[in-house]
Amino acid sequence: MSKPNESGPLVPIRRNATIGVYLLITGLSAACGLIIEIVAGRMIAPYLGMSLYTWTAVIAVVLAGFSAGHWVGGWLAEKPSGEARRAVAVSLFLAGLTAALSLVFVRILSGPILSIGLSPVPAILLLTFALFFLPSFFVGIPSPALTKLAIDEAPHRMGTLLGAFYAAGAFGSIVGTLAAGYLFISYFGSIRTILTVACLYLAMAAVLFIEDRRRQQKQLIAPETLVPAMIAAFVFSGALLWGRGVLAFVDNCTRESAYYCIRVVDISRDVGLPARTMVLDNLGHGTNLRDRPDVFLTPYVEAQDNLVRAHFPGRGDLASFFIGGGAYTLPRGWLARWPSARATVSEVDPEVTESARKSFWLQDDPRLTVRHADARRALAGEPAASFDIVVGDAFHDIAVPQHLVTQEFFGLVRNRLKLGGIYLMNVIDSGNRPRLALSIVKSLQVHFPVVEIWQPGGQGERQTFVVIAADQPTPAGLLPSLIDAESNWIRWPAEAVADLMKKTEPFVLTDDFAPVDRLIGVR
Repeated sequence: MSKPNESGPLVPIRRNATIGVYLLITGLSAACGLIIEIVAGRMIAPYLGMSLYTWTAVIAVVLAGFSAGHWVGGWLAEKPSGEARRAVAVSLFLAGLTAALSLVFVRILSGPILSIGLSPVPAILLLTFALFFLPSFFVGIPSPALTKLAIDEAPHRMGTLLGAFYAAGAFGSIVGTLAAGYLFISYFGSIRTILTVACLYLAMAAVLFIEDRRRQQKQLIAPETLVPAMIAAFVFSGALLWGRGVLAFVDNCTRESAYYCIRVVDISRDVGLPARTMVLDNLGHGTNLRDRPDVFLTPYVEAQDNLVRAHFPGRGDLASFFIGGGAYTLPRGWLARWPSARATVSEVDPEVTESARKSFWLQDDPRLTVRHADARRALAGEPAASFDIVVGDAFHDIAVPQHLVTQEFFGLVRNRLKLGGIYLMNVIDSGNRPRLALSIVKSLQVHFPVVEIWQPGGQGERQTFVVIAADQPTPAGLLPSLIDAESNWIRWPAEAVADLMKKTEPFVLTDDFAPVDRLIGVR
């Protein structure tokens, strides 16, 4: 049976135009799929943090969805062209629908999944699969089916078309990755990016639907599809334009930067004084009191402050370098307490600094120098013997910047410290087998004669330790807390550290080999 309108001088032009449309949809759908992949990590960051584990789960789930979708798309490619085209249109519509619904389900599912007691890795995999497998599956369907439809239009150009469609998919993936990383997240935010992608999916589905109606010589919009189409268009358009007024589309982030979901949490009612906590992704990174900058409510920050006062009694002219700014809690407090103190802060994210200024009462001060750069590079740019104190506060839950925990970096820290200077860092690790903390201790021992581990009172599966590297031992074995009597910090006896090292066999971390994600004790 002959196809309608398959003769005449316009046929080659129409066929080329059709192939061009298929090629464009293939590239654009690939771009959208990669945008979803990049944004997925940011969407779950407020619930699970952002680490190697979350990115591994996201990539694995998205690729699994693509693979399953490609398989189904290949199966659909063997169907009659009209049936295949309609199936691709439906798959793109469902890709848009499931992408938009992920904004709803992340709020519905995150609580139950995180509350059932799973360890971090299974919880990350389960939530990621629940949210992002279906959008990836549906967007994986079009590519093989559209490639086959294009070949049916011009069988004599099979090789050229195969190459063109593979190239379009790869190029679209590149464009999507770059657009998500450098444009959408920074300027739109995660929610509006997802909704924009959902609208693009819907538009591509509409194009294929219209093309199929044209092929069948039917009116473009059948009465039975008019109402659903209008409802879908209204929902998507309304969500995109006014979505921030709907609970499911309200952004979790006070401010979303290229690095973090930044949230400002007011805890004044709990504390009894004007106070706020900065949350980066899923982890608090500083609590500031408006009127008492020299009072530290976070236990490990108070412990670091007590260690500094123990090593420098009566000193107020201290020069300090901070790896990570967060709410700028310690720099702000020390500058308020000691008029002759100086502080240099390396904070990679300018938006974090801006939030600290706007919401956490950080004031401009000639004694405060802020460098928006990687801490290792910033510290390398400082003269030797410049600081009395270097504070490492770049741990982010289960995400550890490995280039800041190697013996080569610790050698740089040692070189930038004055004689008698100290290096402080917080380490989040297993409370029972802190393999990462002990490996950091062993790496620090390459350059420092004294390395101590301080632990808060009480036990826990995961704890925040404070590690100090110095020339002399701390002149106390107990750091009493002024905030909470149960938060006193205890120094591990040297014998206990040595015994645990024999059992856990830590090793020196180097720039070449620093498996921090394996050592941190997450299962």
